[in-house]
Amino acid sequence: MIVVTGATGNVGRPLTQALADSGEQVTAVSRHAAAMPVGVRHVAADLADPQDLTPALEGAKALFLLLSGDLHAPEARPADIIDLAVASGVRRVVLLSSQGVATRPLGPTRVAMRAVEDSLRESGLEWAVLRPGGFASNALAWAESVRTQGTVAAPFGDVGVPVVDPADIAEVAAACLLDDRHTGGTFELTGPEVITPRQQAEAIAAALGSPVRFHELTREEAKATMTRFVPPELADDTLDIISAPNSAELRISSDVERVLGRAPRPFNDWVARNIAAFR
Repeated sequence: MIVVTGATGNVGRPLTQALADSGEQVTAVSRHAAAMPVGVRHVAADLADPQDLTPALEGAKALFLLLSGDLHAPEARPADIIDLAVASGVRRVVLLSSQGVATRPLGPTRVAMRAVEDSLRESGLEWAVLRPGGFASNALAWAESVRTQGTVAAPFGDVGVPVVDPADIAEVAAACLLDDRHTGGTFELTGPEVITPRQQAEAIAAALGSPVRFHELTREEAKATMTRFVPPELADDTLDIISAPNSAELRISSDVERVLGRAPRPFNDWVARNIAAFR
């Protein structure tokens, strides 16, 4: 049995489906009740209290661990989840980490995530670490303003990074959970091209067949919006990257292709599959 945390999110949902389709027994974990694929067990748990996860881990052989925004707060103890996995008899953990652990190692949330990675590597478990850059699905934050105003509002409109499709992250995660060949690997996951927020807005407009205006936010305006959902430290770390990505953050990684045997999906592909959110 495989446990998927964050099972209702942009990575967890396709991962849960992929594992179920492969014939695996899956326990999907999220904070609230949610519809799941046929045959998938759901457990409601808040990972801020690791003991909440205990019922889900009973009989589990593997765990996909996704740490939500509040688990990046200074007082959080996400490494306790690794200890719980060991105590529960889990054999393998695939951790969704962050590219910034390598590219911005001194950022407060990156230091904390590095500590979780280190705890996993030292746990005696089989492990794999996924380090994605920016997510294509972050564009969903613009969905309401596109629907109601025909507008995308974002900072640093002409600064791009190679955003990765969450479906690619999910497929890599499934491979790491199911295939021994990927055990002990650290995988940097990016899309196939550098794309700016302004270009993302243009891609959405092209898919809609109607104009979308781009409005550039200041850093302060962007942080005020982000901190409604994530801790200020995580907002600052993210804004540091998207305002001035370094050469490592602009690099197109080959790891998606190395694991999956195909190139990563471009942003346009993600838009085509999710265009209903913007209509």
